Amino acid sequence: MTRFRAMGCEIVVAGAAADELAAIERLFASRDAMFSRFRPESELCRVNRSTAPAVHVSPVFAEALAAALEAADATQGLVDPTLLDALEAAGYDEDFAALRPDPRPCGPPARGARERVQLAGRVVIRPPGVRLDLNGVVKAQAVDDGLALLSGDGFVSAGGDLAARGEVEVALPRGGAVRLVQGALATSGSASRRWERGGATRHHLIDPRSGRPADSPWEQVTACGATCLAADVAAKAAFLLAGDGPAWLESHGIPGRFVAHDGSVVATATWDAAVCI
Repeated sequence: MTRFRAMGCEIVVAGAAADELAAIERLFASRDAMFSRFRPESELCRVNRSTAPAVHVSPVFAEALAAALEAADATQGLVDPTLLDALEAAGYDEDFAALRPDPRPCGPPARGARERVQLAGRVVIRPPGVRLDLNGVVKAQAVDDGLALLSGDGFVSAGGDLAARGEVEVALPRGGAVRLVQGALATSGSASRRWERGGATRHHLIDPRSGRPADSPWEQVTACGATCLAADVAAKAAFLLAGDGPAWLESHGIPGRFVAHDGSVVATATWDAAVCI
């Protein structure tokens, strides 16, 4: 098992030969360089700076944006790739490690604008000023792509989001563990990416309907999916749906586990039936 850091979190890889591990490290480094909103030279920053209504992008960028738009459509706009202005207004305007308590009030809310973004092949079409943040899908995609580089059984985990080939024991938020038999697990919530702004605690999961950090009863939501991307999108949507999250996951046949702010745990019936404890 090997650990390294990328995308602001710890990456853990098991089952990789030396050349496979090197390829996975290059994969995460390249995605970080391409999609970081804190590197002025990144492709994401270049696209967001452009004043043209249509911007030609790389194949990898187009693939990530396509996944983000599909996630938005599948969640009725809840997982939205156009919330960069909202994140910055809430105070997430520099690398997370550099954030410090800030007494200034938050900026004005910025609601999602997914309907104003189109992708035609490798051309991004949107009004200038509509800025993208693709980190909602990029990390999970990198996990899935990293797993594809393994020739045998193993897993790739990034910040707790994990995809595996072969069985693996996975620790759960607030204690306990499950045996993942196949597929992926992803956890989304407000437990780690939080900061103080304007005298209150803020977090990175923006509700596109309000343009503000979501008011959810859940601290963390874990979902299971065929891929890390599918699991991560489901976990985010369930978190943003607040009290309706468990029923939404259940209606889609997605196993889910919810940890409330008081530490209590709610698991869907699908979770109990599908996950080996």
